[in-house]
Amino acid sequence: MKLSGIGGQAVIEGIMMRNQDKYSVAIRKPDNEIEVIVKENTLATKKYKWLNYPIIRGVFNFFDSLVTGLSVLNYSSTFYEDPSEREKTKIDEIGKNIFKDKFESILMAVTVILSIFLAVALFMVVPYLVSRALAVVVSSKGLLNFFEGIIRLIIFVLYLALISQMGDIKRTFMYHGAEHKCINCIENGARLTPENVKNSSRYHKRCGTSFLFIVMFVSIVFFIFIRIDNTVAQLIIRILLMPVIAGVSYEVIRFAGKVDNKFTRLLSKPGMWLQKLTTREPDMDMIEVAIKAVEKVFDWEKFLVEDYYKDSKDIVADIESSERELAIAAAAVHMGKSTKKTRSISVEAEDKEEKELTAEEKYIQAAKEFETAEKDNSLESVYETIEELENEESTTADETADFVIESLEESKVEDEGIVFEEPILETETVSEFDSELDSPTKDAGEEVEESSEVDGFVIEDLEENAEGADLDFEYIDEESEDDENEEIPAFKARNRK
Repeated sequence: MKLSGIGGQAVIEGIMMRNQDKYSVAIRKPDNEIEVIVKENTLATKKYKWLNYPIIRGVFNFFDSLVTGLSVLNYSSTFYEDPSEREKTKIDEIGKNIFKDKFESILMAVTVILSIFLAVALFMVVPYLVSRALAVVVSSKGLLNFFEGIIRLIIFVLYLALISQMGDIKRTFMYHGAEHKCINCIENGARLTPENVKNSSRYHKRCGTSFLFIVMFVSIVFFIFIRIDNTVAQLIIRILLMPVIAGVSYEVIRFAGKVDNKFTRLLSKPGMWLQKLTTREPDMDMIEVAIKAVEKVFDWEKFLVEDYYKDSKDIVADIESSERELAIAAAAVHMGKSTKKTRSISVEAEDKEEKELTAEEKYIQAAKEFETAEKDNSLESVYETIEELENEESTTADETADFVIESLEESKVEDEGIVFEEPILETETVSEFDSELDSPTKDAGEEVEESSEVDGFVIEDLEENAEGADLDFEYIDEESEDDENEEIPAFKARNRK
């Protein structure tokens, strides 16, 4: 895995992708067309080098991402607003008259400040007040601060769990998954195709969800050491420390994204677990939007050739190997899981019931078992299987693999010779050989007067001496009572015990 340097964000029915000095926004419009815009965004870190220092760069990137994110989120919402809501209000007119072209920027700044204020109230003030209610049973300030951090983390998880149940948020989280899949696809050395993106993971180490979890964790460590009794002073210190906590958290997640070892994987685990709430499996429409957003700001083909596989001796084989690994990993993840239908993917439910074998397939299976059992000198179970199959009521010629004659009618004894009635054959065709059945006459010296046709078998005329006959017939003594009702054994397709 190799870092690509790109990042993104899910918006309403779309995705924003950012790479260095520019970002793109791809939106799936109500008419199903994809709208893509590209904007330049020169970072202040290039102009002011001190913004690249550790901790400081984390604080700057946090606020810059927040402002840009709110801006593109507002842009995407314009495609799905009610037309009546788009009409300018008096506040818009007053703002335009006072601030003119800077009105949008000022409105965005106010939105950012309000968002930060609400976040501080929910994740800083509320946990502090709840933890202090435990002071009646907990005397240690360090332990109270630890409980405060745990309460903060619980509130954060509950907040994510609640908003993830909202319909619009669910779709946004699906786009979030598509964004992660695109980045993972590239950073695992695969071509950016819909199939490869689909096979990629929807979890990423550098996700904003993971960042927020690390912020919660680092804040617990920081606040444990605050031992001031004044409530207002404690709250002020907590707010002032937030930029520092954000900066430290940025360095931690940056390190985890660059280095892949047991420690960083363990460090990233909690954030990856939380991404189960903030990401969903996208459909192919969303993957298409994500790919278009990436391709507008990032040359993934150049990245694979000149960076990812720069030392490769056979780049085509290496790419195919990477894509194969993605497919195998995707199959392992989805094995045993039901796939839900989405807007653009139609997945047929797998028939998990066992397919009922035809009689022909059962005989073939029995033959294979017969061969195996014969080697093991254990034919008992095979004979039982064959007997069960032959006793089935519905056995037709198309369903049998071998020639089987179930029964011949009882023979009738006349005078000194014997007369056989025409056999009733259950099968109409011969699978392995052509057989001629020669019919004996009442007297061995007489010829058969005419040939008979029984169920497709022709009994040829026999000469007086029956030289061509393959069957030897014995005379049955009509005086024998035991043999009078004896049935002539049927021809069996297989040997019996």
